[in-house]
Amino acid sequence: MKLRRGALRAALGLALLPLLRPASAVEPISLGLAIAGAAASALTGFISYPRLYCYFRECCLQRHDQRAAAALQENLDKKLFGQHLVNKVVVKAVKGFLSNTNAKKPLTLSLHGWTGTGKNFVSKIVAESIYKRGLQSKYVHQFVATLHFPHAHSINLYKDQLQSWIRGNVSICPRSLFIFDEMDKMHAGLIDSIKPFLDYYEFLDGVSYRQAIFIFLSNAGAEKITEVALDFWRNGRTREDIQLIDIQNALSVSVFNNKNSGFWHSTLIDRNLIDYFVPFLPLEYKHVKMCVRVEIESRGYTMDEDILTRIADEMTYFPREERIYSDKGCKTVDAKLDYYYDF
Repeated sequence: MKLRRGALRAALGLALLPLLRPASAVEPISLGLAIAGAAASALTGFISYPRLYCYFRECCLQRHDQRAAAALQENLDKKLFGQHLVNKVVVKAVKGFLSNTNAKKPLTLSLHGWTGTGKNFVSKIVAESIYKRGLQSKYVHQFVATLHFPHAHSINLYKDQLQSWIRGNVSICPRSLFIFDEMDKMHAGLIDSIKPFLDYYEFLDGVSYRQAIFIFLSNAGAEKITEVALDFWRNGRTREDIQLIDIQNALSVSVFNNKNSGFWHSTLIDRNLIDYFVPFLPLEYKHVKMCVRVEIESRGYTMDEDILTRIADEMTYFPREERIYSDKGCKTVDAKLDYYYDF
């Protein structure tokens, strides 16, 4: 007779109790044996089913590849506006990588564009598509240049720490996800310390990095992206006409030669170890309104078209004459809603 789900969960919870406790909290041996004996039948089938274990505890490679790709596509379609290139490139890159059982190197994406265009948002969605806890997962690791690597005189120390951190976490979980924010503020040369982990090595000191994912976020190259977008607009072509080939090469060169970027003359670019330079186009007025609408709905507020329009109108736009693109993207939408929906 099949147990009810609640009863089964309780039985398995009892069986796992001595396994999940810290060593210092283990009960005396007599009680431990009693618990083990009582739970033996539940444990018999449990050890053989890692998916069942992952029902209770977060596991590495938590979601099936197809489910992760489907979740990524759905969330980008619903929540990301005005970024047709990002949607296409990120979904294809992540989906292809997750389904590749014989990857030759880690997946490496570099996201570029102005503040507020969605770089952090997309990295968050990628994390959530692979792990249920998203950025809070113990297998997702986020570095912020100005917070974690603030001092130029400590760059050699940072290099050693970064290598040790990546090596240790990939040893625990091959599908670790590493996100590096503010690459445009990182000290030049620091990121090159992880070059061996991104290269085409099968193993390094017994560890394979080929299932890991690295995502870099940077404002560097935003000028070049805007230049291409403006050129299309002034020639009467839509932003959807822009293809990756129109931007990617110029973007990588611009970032490589930017002395104020952590990628300045980086071997990661020179050795072609970054799989995709993903351009985030500057957002237009209509995209800002989309952001406002979604934020209002997500908070459960009553939709007020007047407030929606006023918030979009208050944003500043560039170039000064044409006023096409929001200079902060959707960055300040959240704060403006707090002002207008002051209860």
